[in-house]
Amino acid sequence: MTSATPPVRDEQRLRARFVGNRLNLRSFEAGKPLAVHPLTISAGERGIAVLFRFGAAAVVNLSPIEEAAFFDSLAPYVIEPVPSPEIEEVAIGLDATAEEQLDENGKLWLRALDLPRLQIVAHVLAKSAVLSWYEQRATELMDRIEALADELRRGKRGRRGRDLSRQIGELLLTQTRTIGRVEVAEKPELTWDDPALDRLYERLAAEFELRERDRALARKVELASNTVETYLGLLQNRQSLRVEWYIVALILVEIVLGLYDRWG
Repeated sequence: MTSATPPVRDEQRLRARFVGNRLNLRSFEAGKPLAVHPLTISAGERGIAVLFRFGAAAVVNLSPIEEAAFFDSLAPYVIEPVPSPEIEEVAIGLDATAEEQLDENGKLWLRALDLPRLQIVAHVLAKSAVLSWYEQRATELMDRIEALADELRRGKRGRRGRDLSRQIGELLLTQTRTIGRVEVAEKPELTWDDPALDRLYERLAAEFELRERDRALARKVELASNTVETYLGLLQNRQSLRVEWYIVALILVEIVLGLYDRWG
């Protein structure tokens, strides 16, 4: 008996990078993109780049030199760049007979390396990169919130209200950007009319735990925000009580002076 012909295999690497709070895509849209939703353009000699308004970009089939050159050229279009870009990557193998999923080694097998499938993978990794960046910021904020909670436990309330208000602003901005702009829980348009792409997206979203991480981040933001608001409320109450005591003291002084003037 002759052995069965092994499946044809190929490999590419997709890397997604969160570079800033927003990307200005007008110049790229005015050119000749390969696709519009999401915006996909040629990059390097034979690669492609998938661009997202929420500040992320994914590249496929680019050499390290080409990738560095591409992100350098992208820099003028990044609004509010982040100081340390977050990167997610995955190796992609081609197997026309494979189940489209990640294997035990973290390699993603696809039945075809066509543009829609690569866009789906780019969607997931871009969202994962954004979540990873904000998860780190949330962890840093939670450390500061823990210090506030410890001050509450020890009965200390020495921080200024301005600093507390700034922290609340940071927390709310984090929540707005991750939930509002990125729409982590929403499926891309590509999945709406293609069951195969929908299944691929759902599997990858589950593998990268997009929805679970999104909910966990929202809970952290809510918890931290409530803690800071409670702290600020106690500080304001303390200041109000102090003002009330000042008023009582002034009234007592006026009474004493009045009695002195009358009977002195």
